[in-house]
Amino acid sequence: MALQNMSAYQSYQKNKYETASPHRLTLMLYNGAVQFAIRAEQSIEEGNVADTNKYIQKTQDIVYELMTSLNEREGGELAQNLKNIYLYIIDRLVQANMHKEKSNVTEVIVLLRELQSAWEQIGKEVSLG
Repeated sequence: MALQNMSAYQSYQKNKYETASPHRLTLMLYNGAVQFAIRAEQSIEEGNVADTNKYIQKTQDIVYELMTSLNEREGGELAQNLKNIYLYIIDRLVQANMHKEKSNVTEVIVLLRELQSAWEQIGKEVSLG
């Protein structure tokens, strides 16, 4: 029974991602990046090096995915600016991982939340328009 419930849950999760709009997928990426960055920050506080590394890498993976989704040809200056922000975030994460500095991760969380908030606002404006 538990196996069937897990399979149904996995199917639901898979379907949720496969049927999401590009806007929703991007929002999901931002949500995931923020959550993993928060876990990385907590791991630094706890002195857990393995988890710090794991969660920083997960955050980096998501930021790289966000970066590869940019269309620099059509997005022009906005896409280039976002790319520069993503590269800065990656740099802060690398520094945080090397030196186990919480302040770098805190800065990343602030930036990701600002981007997340802007993306949510875009979605509201598009759905109202």
